[in-house]
Order: sequence, then C-alpha cells, then structure tokens
Amino acid sequence: MQGIELSQLFYQNVVSPWLDKAFPGLPYDAGIFGYGSELLGFDDDMSRDHNWGPRVQLVVTGADFAAHAVAIVDGFDAVKPATFLGEPIGYRSRPHPPIVASDALGCPSHGVEVFTAQGIVRTRLALDLDTPLDALTWLSLPEQRLQELTAGDVFHHGLGDLKRLRETFGQCPHDVTLYKLSAQWRRIADEQAFVGRAGYVGDDLGSRIIAARLAHDIMRIGFLLEGRYPPYAKWFGSAFARLASAKTLSPLLSAALAVDTWEARQTHLANACLAAAELHSSAGFPLSVTPRIGPYFSRPFLTINAEEISASLAAGIVDPLLNGLPVIGSIDQIADATPMIVEPERARHVMSALLSNLGKD
Repeated sequence: MQGIELSQLFYQNVVSPWLDKAFPGLPYDAGIFGYGSELLGFDDDMSRDHNWGPRVQLVVTGADFAAHAVAIVDGFDAVKPATFLGEPIGYRSRPHPPIVASDALGCPSHGVEVFTAQGIVRTRLALDLDTPLDALTWLSLPEQRLQELTAGDVFHHGLGDLKRLRETFGQCPHDVTLYKLSAQWRRIADEQAFVGRAGYVGDDLGSRIIAARLAHDIMRIGFLLEGRYPPYAKWFGSAFARLASAKTLSPLLSAALAVDTWEARQTHLANACLAAAELHSSAGFPLSVTPRIGPYFSRPFLTINAEEISASLAAGIVDPLLNGLPVIGSIDQIADATPMIVEPERARHVMSALLSNLGKD
C-alpha cells in the first residue's frame, strides 16, 4: 500500500470518527502535504525509513486553532492505537519533526498535526497570507516547496482553506511561466554548441556532461509547458516520465545521452530542442519565430535558434514587473543548492537582492 492511501484510510477509520466524538461540529479540512515521496506516489518499501506512515494534517480557523489545537494533538495522543494496518503510528523515524508554533502543532508520537491556513503558507513558503503574490515573489518561490504544498491529497473539505491554497499556488501565473520559459531557452542558447565543441577536441566526458545539462533544461521546459512543478533530483526523471511531452522528448533525450559520438549526441539534442519548441503553441505559449535547426555560425555544431525563441517568449510578457527584466530566471533556474531551495525565506532574500541590482533593460 502506498502512503497516500494509507493516510486516507487512517483518516477515514481512525481520525475522523474520533474528531466527530471529541470535537463535534468543528469545521476543518484534512489531507496530507509537506515532506515525503508518498505525496507524489513514488514511495516504495525503501521509502519507509523516514516520515512515511499513517498521518493526517488538519486545517482549522485561527480561532479554533487557539481554542482546540493543543486538545486535538494531546487528546489523540491519549487514545491513539499503537499501529494502523500494521504500520506504527509513531513512524519508523521522523527526520522532519512536527512543528510547534503559534499556527502549527504536532507531536512526535503520532501523525495528526493541526495548522491554520496561515501556518501552512508560513511553514511551507515563509509567506504571510496577506503578502502580495506579485510576479517577483513568484520567481522567489522554490518549486520543490510549491510541490510540497500542492501535491498530496485532500481527504475532507470542511473549510475549503486547503483547496484554496492548492488552487492559489498550484500553477504560476502565465507571465511568470513565460519568463521562466524564456530563461530556459536562454540557458540552452548559452551552452548548446559546447556539446560539439568539447567533443571536437576529444573531451568526450565534457561533451556528455554538457549534454546532460541540456537534457535537464529541455525536461524543465516540459514541466513548464504542462504547468507542473518538478520535484528535486531523486524524482525528477520519474515525474518527467508522467508528462505528456515525455512521449516525444524521452526517446530523443535518452538517445542523446546513450550515443558514443558527439556528432550523434548533438543531433539528438537538437531534435529534442526542436520537438520541445514545437510544443509551445498547443500549450498556450505560441512563438513569433519559427524554430529551426542549423549550424552554429560557420562551425560544425548543430544548434537550434534558442536565443530567438527566448526573445520571442520574453516579448509576450505584459506584467510590468517582468517586462524588460533581464532574463535570468527564477530561484530554481539560478541555484540548485539544497540549503537555498529548502529555505524559502533565504531564497526570497537572494532573489530580491539579485533583482534589485539588475534593473530593467
């Protein structure tokens, strides 16, 4: 059994009946979000060495949190079963302990946690509910954290707060996605010729490394076009395989990484770039230029007109905060250090400082 199903049954058979008796009439949402491979359905037997287990997060109003959160957490601790469907209630281990704060509360001995909507946004994204979600704020939100908030499932809609949060943060605004797409093509423009250049001088390892970087960039385009947040490296390829675009792109990218010559490698990558570019229109991001493959100036390196594609996408942006902003991308496109991505407040400070020093073109 996978973790989401386990937690849903735990809620339906244990937590919900207890709440109905102990706190009759309490309006709440119930679901699962935050850490864990099970949120994406990627958990297996190996995944059960961390926070995996029967768990449910409850969302209540601020007033009900103040009045009942401690009683819910402590009360369930007093009546909890030792196991549920053979799984320990206290988890095998908990590298991510429950939060104890003014708007979020949990207990290490069981998986029932209580949040307010404000507590979810603060702990997941380091934002206040009244923080304006402008385009620059969106650029500073790590996609892994957005994934953690919007993946998982909702088991009970008593307030609607959890559903509203998932809808609000479930997909970037159109202009933010345009900007991110422009940045992805800018990255491809900067490095695509180097697959051939490194191979031309006999640096096969260097050529392969650059090819892998470009494959990653092309895969991120697939996520952006389909409005999906990519997870961190462990599940990046598994999540990509679920995208509709993977049917077209995966064979080309796999071939590019498998071949032994730089000539064949650059051909497969160029074809993958062309296929990705041709997906933009149907995804709602039409290009004003025709994607085309050709030589890199007078050199024998096959490339796509990625710089023109990037400029075409940027030209479609109307948001004044993004229109004319140098195309550097979002926090995920300029940094992949884990300490940056797992700390949304740090990521926002970095992006704020960077963007404030760039100015407009």
